[in-house]
Amino acid sequence: MSRQIGNWGEQLAIEYLQKQGYQLIAQKYHYGKAEIDLIAQKAELLVFVEVKLRKNTAFGTPETFVSPKQKKLIKAAAEAYMFENQGFKDIRFDIIAITNQQPTPEIVHFEDAFF
Repeated sequence: MSRQIGNWGEQLAIEYLQKQGYQLIAQKYHYGKAEIDLIAQKAELLVFVEVKLRKNTAFGTPETFVSPKQKKLIKAAAEAYMFENQGFKDIRFDIIAITNQQPTPEIVHFEDAFF
C-alpha cells in the first residue's frame, strides 16, 4: 500500500476521532522500530491508535492484520511516550479499521483492542 493511501486512511481516522470528541495529540510517533499511528485524548484518557486500511475484506478484515509483534512494538512505544509525557493515568489501545468501500469507506473503531 502506498504511503499516500496510508496517509489518507490516517486522515479519515483523525476526522472520525474528532467527531467522536477526541483531540489529536500526535501522529506517527516513533520510538525505535515502533510507530504509533495516532495518539488521541478524550477527557483524562490517552488513546494509542493503530489504523489499518484495506481495499476489501477478501483476505480478512483490517483489524486482523495487527500482528502480535506489532502490538508489542506499539506497547513499547506507548511506554516511552508515557515516560516523556507524564500525567496521564488512564490509557487504552484502539484499532481503527477502514475498508475502502466505494463510494464511502467503512470505519470501525475497536476500543480496548489489545492490552
